[in-house]
Amino acid sequence: MNRTFAFATALAAGMLSAAGVAQTAGTPATPSAAPTQAAPAPVAPHAVPAKIATIEFEQVAAATNEGQRALQTLQKKYEPKGTELQAKAQEIDTLKKQLQSAPATMTESERAAKLRAIDTKEKQLQRDGEDAQQAVTGEQQQAIAVVAKKLAPVVKKYVEDNGYTMLLDITGQQGGSMSVLWTSEGTDISRAVLDAYNASSGVAPPVPSAPSPTAHPHASATPKPALPKQ
Repeated sequence: MNRTFAFATALAAGMLSAAGVAQTAGTPATPSAAPTQAAPAPVAPHAVPAKIATIEFEQVAAATNEGQRALQTLQKKYEPKGTELQAKAQEIDTLKKQLQSAPATMTESERAAKLRAIDTKEKQLQRDGEDAQQAVTGEQQQAIAVVAKKLAPVVKKYVEDNGYTMLLDITGQQGGSMSVLWTSEGTDISRAVLDAYNASSGVAPPVPSAPSPTAHPHASATPKPALPKQ
């Protein structure tokens, strides 16, 4: 299951849950002995005024105060791992420089042994970096998914209150299965939903963290989603 599908599922589940509960509560149980009734006549299709909105649902979830705090906590959690990977990378760089400046009296067997040692360290660093990145990505997805489930009802209420007839999730549309060919100015409700969620959640924005001087390419920084200004 990819990220876009996971967040789309969270959005759909959250927006349908309220309707499902209302339907269950308002529909009395049908006795087993009740006579079979004729199915209601199908409603004829009819045109309705269209009011379409778009939202970058995943980015909104990550950009909420709650989402940013969760991502900031993860960043701090993995800072020691980033420092460790940086130290290993520096060690490899030092070994390479030492080999380049080695005296001409070094034998071929000695040079080959040092090259093998460097290669082994590089491969281990690559594996460690990939493992760390996978762990960070997995925890980020889990953290944002928690926010996404709570964000969905806010999206549903905003859409209903503002009379939209269709909402398109354009998260990752460039590489996703859905693309939006054109939208008019002012249809993206991402910023409005983000502000509404932050206001209702009561969670204060996180304090910006200073960039780490030992940042490593494999260490993940807190994402700062770009959302439209309104």
